[in-house]
Amino acid sequence: MNENKKIIVGISGASGVIYGIRLLETLRELGVETHLILSKAAEMTLAYETDITPKELRGLADKSYPIGDLGAACSSGSFPTSGMIVAPCSMKSLAEIATGVTSSLLTRAADVVLKERRRLVLMARETPLTNVHLQNMLTVSQMGGIIAPPVPAFYTKPDNLEEMVDHSIGRVLDLFDIDTGKVKRWRTDD
Repeated sequence: MNENKKIIVGISGASGVIYGIRLLETLRELGVETHLILSKAAEMTLAYETDITPKELRGLADKSYPIGDLGAACSSGSFPTSGMIVAPCSMKSLAEIATGVTSSLLTRAADVVLKERRRLVLMARETPLTNVHLQNMLTVSQMGGIIAPPVPAFYTKPDNLEEMVDHSIGRVLDLFDIDTGKVKRWRTDD
């Protein structure tokens, strides 16, 4: 069912690298081909927040690209994908995407996804938000991107952090018509 899907996964330097990790793990379980772009700041955050090495993280993807490789396949509109998810998405990456001033493969790939009118989902991670952050989110939304901060759903009565992360990842993948089977749906018992 998902074998024809190909998704670019960007992981930027915002806190919450677990979202990118679980996204890659989940997509692998579901048979979706993944193309990973990991920023330098994400590598630092990975070291702060987990015991996983960048090499191990790259191993979760079908293909991984260096952040500076602006000639990589996913930097071209002729590279067919279902879209891209940036999990987590820093405010720096969001700003570059909003302005089209892309300095890395991560933001170039997002720019390409937007210009090709494919699905772009940014799991923006910051609080509180400044007017600039909000304006950049509005701009990306107006260009067709989706801003999907990882906001926990407490109606699911999660038992642990993993369930909260899986719910957020599941809701993001819903936007690509991919059902993880891990989302507790609102009032499905009615």
